[in-house]
Amino acid sequence: MTPLETVQRFVSSINAHDIAALSALVTRDHRFVDSLGAVVAGREAMREGWRRYFQMVPDYHIEVTRSFADGLEVVLLGSAGGTYCRDGRPSSTGPWRIPAAWRAAVRAGLVAEWQVFADNDPIRQQMARAST
Repeated sequence: MTPLETVQRFVSSINAHDIAALSALVTRDHRFVDSLGAVVAGREAMREGWRRYFQMVPDYHIEVTRSFADGLEVVLLGSAGGTYCRDGRPSSTGPWRIPAAWRAAVRAGLVAEWQVFADNDPIRQQMARAST
């Protein structure tokens, strides 16, 4: 697979909420970098992070509108969205959708780093309202 094909398969696994497939597509020392710069390191930590995120946003999805590959790096542009749920109950404000970009570093046919660039304020607001 080319780096772009690897990343496209990774995105498909995210959209399918297929944690086993996500795990199979990342390096053992995988790094997830969120939009605030926080890092989750390691395949097992990534697996747990996605599991929890899919519980919190059970309809989370990524839509890619453009993609660029430069060697082993891939950049995706598009949007992300979903509905925040607390204790299994969806937010009363409904789904959110934000413009987003992602950078993936591919090594040996696997995603070694997945970095998100997005303003996650809409979901943060829903989380704050749900906790009051």
